[in-house]
Amino acid sequence: MSLPLVAVIVTQLLYTSCDLLARANMPKQGFTLASFLSGWFLLYFAIRTVAMFGQLYVFTTIELGKTMALFGAVSIVLSNLVGFLVLKEVLSPGAYIGVTFAVIGFIVLALA
Repeated sequence: MSLPLVAVIVTQLLYTSCDLLARANMPKQGFTLASFLSGWFLLYFAIRTVAMFGQLYVFTTIELGKTMALFGAVSIVLSNLVGFLVLKEVLSPGAYIGVTFAVIGFIVLALA
C-alpha cells in the first residue's frame, strides 16, 4: 500500500474520531463559548490539525480529482462503519445500496 493511500485512510480516521468526540460532547454543553474553551475541544482541534497536515501531504502527491475521490470513498466507508458498529445506526437497504454505488463511483474516478 502506498504512503499517500495510507495517509488518506489515517487522515479520514482522525477526522472520524473527531466527529465522534464532538458528537459525544456538543450535546452536553451546546453550541456555546464554554464548549469551545473546554479540554475536549482543544483535543478535537489538535487532532483535526494533524489530520489537515496529512490531507495537505496527500494533495501534494496525488492529482486533485483522484485525491477527492479517495477521500470521498474512505469517508463514506468509515462513517457508515462507525455509524453501524459504534453508534448502532442501521440504514435502510436502499441507503446501503446507495452507499455502495457512491463508493464504486469514487473508486472508478480514483482509478481512471
